[in-house]
Amino acid sequence: MQRSLEQRMAIKFCVKLEKSAAETIPMLKKASGVGCLSDRQIFRWHKAFAEGREDVNDEKRAGRPSTSSSDDNVKRVRDLLNTDRRLSVRLISETLDITKTIVHEIVSESLGMRKVCAKLVAKVLTDDQNARRLKLGICS
Repeated sequence: MQRSLEQRMAIKFCVKLEKSAAETIPMLKKASGVGCLSDRQIFRWHKAFAEGREDVNDEKRAGRPSTSSSDDNVKRVRDLLNTDRRLSVRLISETLDITKTIVHEIVSESLGMRKVCAKLVAKVLTDDQNARRLKLGICS
């Protein structure tokens, strides 16, 4: 975010110096390196600044922001999984009225869990935990 903002400011500077978009691209790529805006984006921003745009910030976009994986939903999924770890992502989704993709993201990324023999468990088990699971016959 910050890096692209700096690049947009550099494009605006090049426009003020009356550099063409074709001249701006190699200078920006040399200065920014790997994380540089694409040529298409550089042309788009160059055109906008050349037409008189002053603001270097992106405009607000239409659509609802993604808030489904909020802290509240993470807590709801965690609480439901604490009652029964054998629940499927689909069942959790239907119970909590959250999309399956968001439930999967919460379970795998936020809670760090994965399915082991139809039971959601922490992704990284210690050797003792694995041995105990095998000894108790939880997963064969």
